[in-house]
Amino acid sequence: MNANGLKEYLKEIDAVIFDLDGTLVDSMWMWKEIDIEYLGRYGYDCPPKLQKEIEGMSFSETAMYFKEKFQIPDSLEQIKQAWTDMSIEKYRSQVPLKPGAEKFLRYLKESGVRAGIATSNGRAMVDVVLNSLKITPYFQVVTTACEVAAGKPEPDIYLKVAEQLGVKPERCLVFEDVPAGILAGKAAGMTVCAIEDEFSAGMRQEKKELADYYIEDYEQILEMRLL
Repeated sequence: MNANGLKEYLKEIDAVIFDLDGTLVDSMWMWKEIDIEYLGRYGYDCPPKLQKEIEGMSFSETAMYFKEKFQIPDSLEQIKQAWTDMSIEKYRSQVPLKPGAEKFLRYLKESGVRAGIATSNGRAMVDVVLNSLKITPYFQVVTTACEVAAGKPEPDIYLKVAEQLGVKPERCLVFEDVPAGILAGKAAGMTVCAIEDEFSAGMRQEKKELADYYIEDYEQILEMRLL
């Protein structure tokens, strides 16, 4: 479904919950580069379907997957620390917000709509990107999938964010960029708007079929004269 009707629906909700990578910030390209570099340290090529296989996993679940699949000798904490070290500088200097994202966040804040983040990323990296882009004040809750029992497509993280925001799941709108995240939001009983991302271009039709709404970027919402 396209963005028609999203204008009216935004008047009916109490909170908006965002995924981070690929949804709020343009960073999915970075993770593919990190996977290639990291696996290269151990003599592996990056499998072409790796990103799809780890889609939605928490940071800890992904580390476990790498350790078992590629027989990485390091501990889970060492694997996660290596990824954190590799990503932080990129997050600080090379990862921008999606077009229109800050204006949309400002609109939500001015309208009294609560906002949260539900990300599969690690806490240290989340803090870096939010602080570097100066968007931390827009969010009342920031939660990572490592804080719940299971990552996406299970609904745990979205239900936890809604609980922390003090809102009912059915009064939440989720923004997501990949099918696993869309499924997680839907399983939580929330309405989901998929957003275009170059990384998931091959999944575009699947995303449109799974989500309630679909936008190219947040500028499309601004063009609807919502603000």
